[in-house]
Amino acid sequence: MFPIQDGVATRYPPLITWMLIFLNGMIFMFQASLSPPVLERFLAVFALIPARYFGHLAGVAPPHTLFDYLPFFSNMFLHGSWIHLILNMWTLWIFAPAVEDRLGSMRFLCFYLLCGIAASLAHAVLNAHSVVPALGASGAIAGVIGCYVRLFPLARLVMVIPVFIFPVFVEVYAIFFAFFWFMTQIIPGVFSLLLPPTTGGIAWWAHIGGFLAGWILTPLIKRSERTYRRFYADEGRYGFFPNGYRSSGGSPWV
Repeated sequence: MFPIQDGVATRYPPLITWMLIFLNGMIFMFQASLSPPVLERFLAVFALIPARYFGHLAGVAPPHTLFDYLPFFSNMFLHGSWIHLILNMWTLWIFAPAVEDRLGSMRFLCFYLLCGIAASLAHAVLNAHSVVPALGASGAIAGVIGCYVRLFPLARLVMVIPVFIFPVFVEVYAIFFAFFWFMTQIIPGVFSLLLPPTTGGIAWWAHIGGFLAGWILTPLIKRSERTYRRFYADEGRYGFFPNGYRSSGGSPWV
């Protein structure tokens, strides 16, 4: 089940969302230009290796300077493959514009970075002895999903479900999608704790930590409704209001 469109109308252009997508794309193109040995050294510096901070490597070469903690931030701008990048940026494109619209551009940028750092911390703490470099924007994007579902629980999402070779399109409420998505992270996340620290794969706890950070931070960072400019009906997306409700019912305000 994969989202392809949301139903929340926005008032402002998602400038920070565009910037993040562009920045992630440029950094990945730089990664792709590196030779394998150089890329390995690059990731050793900028990807997140939990054992350096909470595991056995911390005793060998403990972090001393602020630069040593840069991977908690920098890893969220790195990706392991084109498909990794595309899936993350597509998910960001679906959920981030509505969130940026409600938080405001600069608040959204701070929110995104805080969720990414929280995701990095959750992954590092719960995989303390892992020596596998963790990278990707999915933890920060999980925070965006957490914020989206808290702001617009009854907004409708258009989902595509592949059935053999045929795509099936369904419409679901954001709260149902978030519950399903969160369970698909929790269950394998618990099992991942039983694996040896040299095992790679998906950073489940980064997703969980990012989502929870987004959910918790939303009421603290959300702008007052008094700061929104007036919403005009012809701005709606397929007859939807800014809260995701259809124009046939419900209040138009969020």
